[in-house]
Amino acid sequence: MTMMNRRDMLRTAGAASFAALVPSFMPKLAPTLTAAEDVKLFELPKLPYAYDALEPHIDARTMEIHHLRHHKTYIDNLNKAVAAEKALQGKTIEELLTSLASLPEKVRPVVRNNGGGHWNHTFFWQIMSGKGGKPSGAINDAIANAFKDLPSLQAAIKTAALGRFGSGWAWLVADAKGKLSVISTANQDTPVSEGLTPVLGIDVWEHAYYLKYQNKRADYVDAWFNVVNWDLISETYEKKFGKAS
Repeated sequence: MTMMNRRDMLRTAGAASFAALVPSFMPKLAPTLTAAEDVKLFELPKLPYAYDALEPHIDARTMEIHHLRHHKTYIDNLNKAVAAEKALQGKTIEELLTSLASLPEKVRPVVRNNGGGHWNHTFFWQIMSGKGGKPSGAINDAIANAFKDLPSLQAAIKTAALGRFGSGWAWLVADAKGKLSVISTANQDTPVSEGLTPVLGIDVWEHAYYLKYQNKRADYVDAWFNVVNWDLISETYEKKFGKAS
């Protein structure tokens, strides 16, 4: 088996594992007609809460701009590429992101950047809530095995978030067996493209926090931990990887 084949298999497995883990997170397709033909385009998902639901940690104005402008721009750019390139049509966002190397070279950067931005943000909206909470069940055990406890995990995520130069993300990801690790990706790159299952992710682009926190990324990360939807994360992780022993 060649290295490229092995990488492709990992990416495909990663997309499948995430689909089983959190099907409700998946970016949806909208049946939108183009001028030329019937092409299904991606749509901006509705937030599962009001823009002010994450106050005082994430302000309503930032959420509104982040969702309606930044996320929508990624979708608009992705849809232009899909409408213009037949090879992209009919594919899910996961299929696009796990087969970047096989996409036409002229559209690969568009899909990587804007498709990644669409997927990342759709996931990001879902794993936040005004409730906060703490991990429980299988995910709590996995955190204990990999990081000792929640404060240690938060410290690792904060280190990854602050260590990301420029724009990007910090992630808690799982391998095929549910083992956890923390990674960081640049710009709108996503762990999905690397065959990993995202469990939690924080957007550290400045547009995610600058109105409230200016250049104080560390303060934003600390505040963000208060809005992590651990109930949903715990539930979906357990559905995929089983109950705590």
